Amino acid sequence: MPAAASNGITRTIYNTIFKKNSVFVSAIFVGAIGFEMGFDTLSDKIWDNINQGKQWKDIKHKYEQ
Repeated sequence: MPAAASNGITRTIYNTIFKKNSVFVSAIFVGAIGFEMGFDTLSDKIWDNINQGKQWKDIKHKYEQ
């Protein structure tokens, strides 16, 4: 990437996110919450795939009347 384009991108990022502390902290919180939601969803899907047929939600129909 040319230096001029890199300079423009970094300047834009600085002006939109890092310049004001309130916006920076808000971006950190939004990023952390988004990461947590994505990580939890992915780990739940992996867990359910590995343990398919062994969980209550998979076998409760056998025991409920």
